[in-house]
Formats: sequence, structure tokens, C-alpha cells
Amino acid sequence: MNAYGFLKVAAAVPHVEVANCDHNVDHIIALSEQAARRGAEIVAFPELAITSYTCGDLFLQPTLLDAAEQALVRLVRKTRKLPLVVLVGTPLRHGSAIYNCGVALSQGKILGVVPKSYIPDYSEFYENRVFTSGAGITEEQITIGDLTSDFGVGLTFEVNGVEFGMEICEDLWVPQPPSSQLALDGAKVIFNLSASPEKVGKHNYQRQLISQQSARTLSAYVYTSAGFGESSTDLVFAGKAFIAENGKLLAESERFSLDEQLIVADIDIQYLEFERRSNTSFRVNHAGDENMVIEMEIPEPMQTTGLDRTISPTPFLPQADEDPNTFYHEVLEIQSHGLAKRLQHTHCTRAILGISGGLDSTLALLAVVRTFDKLGIDRKQIIGVTMPGFGTSDRTYQNAVELMELLGITSREISIRAACEQHFRDIALDPADRSAAYENAQARERTQILMDLANMENAIVIGTGDLSELALGWATYNGDQMSMYGINGSVPKTLVRALVSWSAEQYAAGDRIREILLDVVATPVSPELLPANKQGEIDQKTENLVGPYELHDFFLYHFIHSGYGPRKLLYVAEIAFQGLYDRETIRHWIEVFFRRFFSQQFKRSAMPDGPKVGSVSLSPRGAWRMPSDASARMWFNEIESLYQ
Repeated sequence: MNAYGFLKVAAAVPHVEVANCDHNVDHIIALSEQAARRGAEIVAFPELAITSYTCGDLFLQPTLLDAAEQALVRLVRKTRKLPLVVLVGTPLRHGSAIYNCGVALSQGKILGVVPKSYIPDYSEFYENRVFTSGAGITEEQITIGDLTSDFGVGLTFEVNGVEFGMEICEDLWVPQPPSSQLALDGAKVIFNLSASPEKVGKHNYQRQLISQQSARTLSAYVYTSAGFGESSTDLVFAGKAFIAENGKLLAESERFSLDEQLIVADIDIQYLEFERRSNTSFRVNHAGDENMVIEMEIPEPMQTTGLDRTISPTPFLPQADEDPNTFYHEVLEIQSHGLAKRLQHTHCTRAILGISGGLDSTLALLAVVRTFDKLGIDRKQIIGVTMPGFGTSDRTYQNAVELMELLGITSREISIRAACEQHFRDIALDPADRSAAYENAQARERTQILMDLANMENAIVIGTGDLSELALGWATYNGDQMSMYGINGSVPKTLVRALVSWSAEQYAAGDRIREILLDVVATPVSPELLPANKQGEIDQKTENLVGPYELHDFFLYHFIHSGYGPRKLLYVAEIAFQGLYDRETIRHWIEVFFRRFFSQQFKRSAMPDGPKVGSVSLSPRGAWRMPSDASARMWFNEIESLYQ
């Protein structure tokens, strides 16, 4: 495990020849050396890889069993100088029975042997003809050549501080897989040595099964299965390998390849530990009894390698294995479904929201329109209010007015200039003093207008502020921070922008609504509380002041969802934003993020109700609980160390 909590693991699919142990071990040794050069700390090979899986009754022959033991001992000796653990499948005799085993070996030693628990004897499988189940075997000793090792199904292994376990093929497919107990016993990585034959339709199910088991056990699940070289007398083995982490696939092999394969990925062990600490259901089921843990220290990898893991710069957006259309549709459905319930509960058929022509109010309007359509309420019952002020640009004003008209809602225009000028006189604020008071007075005036209109119209005020603004405190307390239902409260700015872009694409090319939505996306993010420049363009640009939202959303996601501190945030952000932001820029905005996040909790403690749409929310009622006066000193100590 490296200094940032990542463990590099590998799953290998070697060429095999049926019953040719020497040939098979030669290929296992070569792939182990390749894995070591890649920096892997653990590499797994398929079930019965030393003999091949399809030996049939040859497994009963002493000649093959002797050859398998000798080949295993040779593998132990030939890999003794490699700085990694090798997991390999082989048949082994113990007592009067033959067991289908997974063997862990490293540094010239056999660390332990795990027998297969569930022996399939149905359909194309007839393992029970040869092998005995290891279920019930816990703390025995097995002798292999001149080597002695622990033997049992409950074994877990700890290598350089990371605990892992093994199960074999069918063990995963049963109602209570051994890996579930191994995870509760402390294993954070589960390896499955498999020989699963191919058939039409099986692949996707198997892929989902592996992902789901990694999610259910809050672990990483590394799976490797037999490939080319196995007998094709009755079955075909496609050489599948997967590396999954808490429900997400990190790496996957090519099926039906004639070449040997080695997939490598970095497992985020610190993240898995964070998830297990956070998940009370996992803690409740945590095993009380101690199991046998075999500890082992191995040398550092042969060379420092890059991170074998994709770090998305946009974690709040659909990832490679997700369908964007389904994703964005679902977010809008969650927003509209939540609002529909609130409207029905309050017996309210009217909604009021401020429409600025910016991203947030545009998304809120789209979600409100969807809700009213779903409830069968006339869109004219939606009252959109544009409230021009000292910084309102022609671009945003025109977009706001035209969009409301095209969507068929009721629109009103109420300028805040005169009211704010009177307020400045009342509190003796010089209008030339462009301080926080100058800006916040405008935001509070707009909120007062919306609230009072809601009282007049028997309507509900829909808040438009987003998750990113809540995280940074980029909202006026008792101004735009307040509403009667905050529909965007758990939607970060990067997702707001993507949702508006996607919504634009739902309209045909040339449609005016599409054009307006795309222009809203292209408009610089701004509260428009300071006057425009001489050209009438937006001069107050939020991202120039608080930093790029794509960086802050990245920090927010991994701080809340993954439990990363500043040091690890800098490490993964440099990878995710390589070529876009240099180290100094990222480090600067990390400091800004933590300063603002800790100082602005009081605004989040008083945030209105709103639907949670993703894995990160800052609602004080259902997601994030933090005292408003919590110290950030420990985080800043870590930030200061980044400059040393």
C-alpha cells in the first residue's frame, strides 16, 4: 500500500495446457514477474491454474497430483525474490481427500492454503466426483513437499497492513458466500480464483454479481478465471478477469483473447476503511470472534509506477459505465418527485422562483415545470420573477424573460434598484462602497420580494442555490440561502451545468428554447451583484473569486464521499486534472475550499428542506452534521505540510 492508501493488485489469465504442470507454472512465473514490474503487491491466478481446470478424472491420478505439488514448490522458490504475494489455484491432497485449493505464497514461503467450500455437482459441473468440500476446516496444517502451511476456509492474510481473503469460483454464487464472512472478519480485498465456463447471457450477470458483492461487503473484489488452453471438449473458457471496488469496476480483461492477460488496478484501501467506519449496518454485523490472520511483510515494489486507476475530474457526472440519458433523467425526476410531494402536502398549487438567466435558476425552473406537468397543474401557476439590479446584464435578463415566455409560465418583473437605494440611505451605506453589505442587501431584497409574493399568491418559494454554493458558503445568509424548498440543494454546479446542457439537447436543433439553454450554459457564473463593465458584460465572475467549480466539486466529493484529507486530495487531483491545473494552483484552491467550508457551516445548518439526489448532500437533517464552530486546524496543519 502506498503512502496515499492505494494497494496495487493484479489479476492474471495465463496460457495453460491440460495436465501439463511444468508448462503452466512457467507461464505463472512469467506473469508474476510481469506483475511485479507493474508494481503489483498481490497477483491472482485462476482456479486450478497449475494443472488446468478441465483435467477430469486425471485429478485422481497420483502422477498429476505429485506433479502439481512439485510445480507448486518450484513456483514458491522461483518467485521468492519478487516483492509481491502470488495467489494460485491447485489440487492438493490432505488426509484421504483431494481439495480444490487457493494457495497464497510469497518470499519463498507458503502463507496459507484455502480449500474451496462449495463443490458444484450440477449441469456441466461434476467436481464432487473428485474434490471434497473444505467447509468446516478452520485451523489445520497441510504439508506440501517439504513445506508446511495453515489450511482452512476462514484464513485471511495481512500483507503490509492490508488484510485480504480468498474464495474459489462457486463460493461466490451461493446464498452466503464465504467472502461475506471474510469481509466481516476484516478482509478489505477478496480474491476469487475461478474457472467459469462461458455461455450466452452469463457475462453480464457475472459482471453484476462481482460488482454487487464488492458493494455488499464494502470491499475490493478481484476475480480471475481460466482462459485459452483449457479443454474445449464440452466447454469454452473466455479468460475473464475483473477488479471491482465497492460496486464499481476498475478494470476488466478482454474476453475470448488468445493472448495471456494481466489487468492491474489500484484499490483505495483508505476509502474502503472510511466506508466501513461510516456504515453502521456493516459495523453491526462485524464479526465478534477472532479468525486466524496470517501476517506477512513484503519489500517495496520493484519500481514506483503510476496509479493504475482512472480518477474522474467530474465525479458528480455520469461515469464511463453509466448511461447519461438515464442519469440526467433520474436526477430531474428526483427533484420533481420531491417537489410534487411538498406541493401536495401543503395543498399548494402555485410556485414562485426568481429567474436570473443563470444556471441555477434555469435548472430549478426546468424541474418545477416538470413537476407541474406531472401533477397536471397549469404552468401559468408557476410565477417566475426577474428582479434586475445594479449588476444585471442584458444577456442574462433577455434569456430569463424569453425562457419564461417560451415555457408558458407567468412572468413578473420587479426591479430592486429603487428599494436597494432607499435601503442604502436608511442604513447610511455609500452606494460607492461595494462591500459585502452592498451585495448582500440586493440578495436579501430579492428574497423578501419572493417571500412576500408567496404570501400574497398562496405559493411556495422555490430555492435555486446549489450544493457547490452551500459548500463554499457562496450565498447570502437569509438571502438566496433561504427558501421554502431548495430544489437544487444537493446538485453541485458541475451537475447543474450538465443538466441544463442535457435539457437543451432534448429540443430539436434550431428550437429557441434549446438556443437559450445553451447560452445559459455558456454564460459566466455570476451573482451579478456588482455593476457590469463598460461594454455591459458581466464583470463579477464567481470562479475568478472563489475558484473553478470543477475543482471545488472534485474536492467536495472526495472530502465527503471518500473521506480524503488535503494531502490525498492534492495527489488525486493532480492525476485527474493533469494538463489543466498545475500543482500550485490545485494546492491554492484546496486551501480556499477548506477555509470556506469550515467557516460557512452556519449557513448549511439553517438550510431549507430539499431532495437528496446523489451520494453527497450537506443537509443537516439527513447527510452532514457538523458544529458551526468546528476548528479546521488539523486540516490546515496538513495543508501547510503540502508546502514543505
